[in-house]
Amino acid sequence: MNILMIEDNEAVCEMMAMFFEKEEWQATFSGNGEKGLTIFLNDQEKWDMVILDLNLPGMDGMQVCREIRKVSLQVPIIMLTARDSESDQVIGLEIGADEYVTKPFSPLTLMARMKALYRRSQLGSQTLVKEENPFDIQTRVIQMSTVTRDVYYQDKKIDGLTPKEFEILALLAAHPKQVFSREHLLNRIWEEPFFGDERTIDAHIKKLRQKIEVVGPQVIHTVWGVGYKFDDTGIE
Repeated sequence: MNILMIEDNEAVCEMMAMFFEKEEWQATFSGNGEKGLTIFLNDQEKWDMVILDLNLPGMDGMQVCREIRKVSLQVPIIMLTARDSESDQVIGLEIGADEYVTKPFSPLTLMARMKALYRRSQLGSQTLVKEENPFDIQTRVIQMSTVTRDVYYQDKKIDGLTPKEFEILALLAAHPKQVFSREHLLNRIWEEPFFGDERTIDAHIKKLRQKIEVVGPQVIHTVWGVGYKFDDTGIE
């Protein structure tokens, strides 16, 4: 992987540099938010992943994440922060971060999260051999390809889904009317053990619903006290 790590703690950067080198990953480090954003924008196609600290000089991590998402919806972003408040996590996820890791963290845990997130993101870069029906998930109104990561709602394309949003929709749509708890979704979508707040799922669902509603009636429904389900019955 080519990794851009925007982090102003030199000790953290030095520690992760050793782990990246062991995996033979190429890493570029920046200790300033504004400069790190410039590095990303100068060569957007180069980066396979962005590791982004929340508290940065020049421009904070929230601003950097927001600017990256304006030009790239696909690059995986993992946020690092010393903060542990639920509101920070929700805001970070709502503006487009895919993962949220609280300091102090285990380098091995971060590496595992990175590998899992990278595997999922790479599915979108594979070339699909043209077939009569390229969609492997289909409902009455939704068509999805887990290879090209294309999603259509009654022939209207749903644009701008982040990797996590796509995975959540794919899981729900593949099991219509089945109710998934937040814990179940975290275990299925995040793959690695997740130790954050279960309301992380709520933040992703909120953004996913907003993007669905651009093209048609809502298909993701809340089952109060339990979780979420996909149901497109009754939609004409």
